[in-house]
Amino acid sequence: MGISPTQFAVTSRQSANWSDAKRRVLAAYRNWIRAAPEIQTMYSIPHPVSAIRSRVRQEFERHRFVNKLPVVDILLLKSNADYQETMNFWRQTNHIMAFFKEESFRGEKRLPSNFIEGFLEGRN
Repeated sequence: MGISPTQFAVTSRQSANWSDAKRRVLAAYRNWIRAAPEIQTMYSIPHPVSAIRSRVRQEFERHRFVNKLPVVDILLLKSNADYQETMNFWRQTNHIMAFFKEESFRGEKRLPSNFIEGFLEGRN
């Protein structure tokens, strides 16, 4: 089965009013939630589907109180582009795992704070 690059493409447009924006946000949210099992399989994510869905929910909740319509349109544009890149397998696993920083095996402390600390790490 081949991947069609335009399969998940969404034309960019401005929302006419707040109800239109709400409808578009809910549609984007549903797309992400429905795609969680496929994303887990495609990228071999070591987290359950429920963790992926809760992380998607956190991302949408982070922007819940945006009160400017043009900002909502930009966020929707970015969400649709991310969705297309994810579902067309144009990302790598580390791009997806960046959303799970607190649960990842490296965490925030990916790099040592200074050279000597990194050099002497594990040499005790």
